[in-house]
Amino acid sequence: MMSPTSDLVVEKLGNLTSLISSGSTPKGGSETYLKEGPVMLIRSQNVRMDKLDLSDVAYITNEVDSTMARSQVKSGDVLLNITGASIGRVASFEVAGTRANVNQHVCIIRPKAERLFHGYLRHLIGTDVFQAEIDRLQHGGTRQALTFSQIADFNIPLPSTIEQRRISEVLDRAEELRAKRRAAIAQLDALTQAIFLDLFGDPVANPKEWPVGTLLGDVADIVSGITKGRKENGQQVRSIPYLAVANVQDKALDLSTIKTIDATEEEIRRYHLRMNDLLLTEGGDPDKLGRGTLWKGEVLECIHQNHIFRVRLTSKLLDPLFLNWLVGSERGKRYFLKSAKQTTGIASINMTQLRSYPLLMPPLELQREFARRIAAVEKLKSAHRASLSNIDALFASLQHRAFRGEL
Repeated sequence: MMSPTSDLVVEKLGNLTSLISSGSTPKGGSETYLKEGPVMLIRSQNVRMDKLDLSDVAYITNEVDSTMARSQVKSGDVLLNITGASIGRVASFEVAGTRANVNQHVCIIRPKAERLFHGYLRHLIGTDVFQAEIDRLQHGGTRQALTFSQIADFNIPLPSTIEQRRISEVLDRAEELRAKRRAAIAQLDALTQAIFLDLFGDPVANPKEWPVGTLLGDVADIVSGITKGRKENGQQVRSIPYLAVANVQDKALDLSTIKTIDATEEEIRRYHLRMNDLLLTEGGDPDKLGRGTLWKGEVLECIHQNHIFRVRLTSKLLDPLFLNWLVGSERGKRYFLKSAKQTTGIASINMTQLRSYPLLMPPLELQREFARRIAAVEKLKSAHRASLSNIDALFASLQHRAFRGEL
């Protein structure tokens, strides 16, 4: 799998580990999970690519059956997700003195300390080359999975343990820089929420007693978008970019993939996006109702599909950014969740419900002050994101060199 340029020894992972195992769900299923307890249960959602996230870890009782007994984790183990959407995510367990088990979706890889350093292995599994190999090996029907034999068959470039530790320390320091930059961005995200609450108060309780009674449909033109698969009836069409649900995130656009659709000139005119149009998704997970963002002309000519509502202000009493935040606030989420149609974990809202959304109407100048402050924070976030992008590129370069014997 790896192609080291030096004379590095390459061995199978199975020869370098004393145990490759995974656990099971405790008898009684998730009902046996505790909020605290003597034994931590690590599940796939706890295994992140760069760390073990124990913020929502479950616990089980002191009594474990024989199946669970073989899945006890030790400090220095490497944990690898082997099923589902998070397959390939890897982290080290370095919580000394803590009793822990894994469930059946997490594989324990226990290196032989005299030959393989766990930090080196964790970084190696996280490389693009290793992850591509995992993608290739995925198999199964509705749920993708890796087998133990496939994991044991991985080729591992094997410098001395001293060199492995040095490589791990270099990558740890680079990873720490990435984590600090992400934390700075997260703090700026928290700051924007604090600014909103400071200026306007809790939009659910409305402690500042802003005027109510105005509905979204009173101050905005709201339309659905173009329908895929409709009949064109021989009309002349041309290809044009369009936004799908996946493009519209919470106060952000994901334009990594933009699809095109054939549309008539009349359809393009009707669905053409303008600066500061608010884009809202029709449905999805219940906790994501009200998800939306503003269009800032990111694509020269673009329309939107029918599962996205376009909200275009017709009143000068509202600032578009304030509206985006108000609709996406807890006030909006509660309204849409109460109004939405829900089936099998999916919730959706219709045009009538959206038009009936009850607004708060603080003074326009206060809304504009909010927009000015957010613009300043966004400028800082942009600088941090650029820095993070550079650090990510450096980290990828270090990984590539490290595991080719060039670091």
